[in-house]
Amino acid sequence: MNKKTKNRFVTFFENFSAKVTKATGSSMAFLIAILVILVWILTGPIFHFSDTWQLVINTGTTIITFLMVFVIQHSQNKDTIAIQLKLNELIAASSSASNRLIDVEDLSAKELETLKKFYIELSRLAKKEIDIHSTHSIEEAINVHKKKKRPVKMEDSGGPLKS
Repeated sequence: MNKKTKNRFVTFFENFSAKVTKATGSSMAFLIAILVILVWILTGPIFHFSDTWQLVINTGTTIITFLMVFVIQHSQNKDTIAIQLKLNELIAASSSASNRLIDVEDLSAKELETLKKFYIELSRLAKKEIDIHSTHSIEEAINVHKKKKRPVKMEDSGGPLKS
């Protein structure tokens, strides 16, 4: 497949996926699905609830489900990228936000868990503040971490730091 043909296919799939996602997410699609099931149920006595009658609905739903997995995943991937870009813009636009979080989706699961623990700790610190609008930065947390690593003196904040 040459590059031009590939680009046409990608463009076709983008358009197709957007239309199918919109159509299948509608209330009309749901009503049509219910209607198909009702027709199938009503035809049961006509076909004596045979194996073939059951196979028709099983095959139809399996094929539709199989194809929809790809369409829905494509739509989800596109939406995820759009949300990430919007969040990146908010991070980049905020002078108090850390730009280190812009590519957070590329971190490993272990790195994300470490970052999550950090933000849980920031949340705990923020709850202790009198001003509900106060914030803590990663840099502040690094300074606190450095203080934790060095031997604690009793005069450093009135007592040993708790971890």
